[in-house]
Amino acid sequence: MKFTFVRFIIVGVANTIIGLTVMFLFYHLLGLSYWMATFFGNTIGACVSYCLNRSFTFKSKASVSQSLVRFAAVILFCYFVSFYIGKHAVQLVLDHTHIFSAAISTDLAILVSTGFYTLLNYALQKLIVFPQQRAKTPA
Repeated sequence: MKFTFVRFIIVGVANTIIGLTVMFLFYHLLGLSYWMATFFGNTIGACVSYCLNRSFTFKSKASVSQSLVRFAAVILFCYFVSFYIGKHAVQLVLDHTHIFSAAISTDLAILVSTGFYTLLNYALQKLIVFPQQRAKTPA
């Protein structure tokens, strides 16, 4: 149990590299909006995350059909909460400074949101998507 967070971080590094790469490519090269770029990047990272977290991080025996539905719900919840809060928190702080360009402010919002997303996602995956089976104690 104590190593699940370490494994989660290892998986998270892999899917974060993939997801952030897609986000930044879609935002900077394809010119997609903040919401579209982060949604597509997060979706691709989430696919990697589900496969690796189910088999490696939590070693779950939960059925794919049930865990996948819970996983999708958790991912969507974490995405909207984290990326909304991150975007607005960075805007709140940086709007008064006028130090950074809009593109750099958006890049910072993506990074802040990703950090918040990671923490919230771990907690909810552990509690809701891949809960540990507890040994039954005799009555």
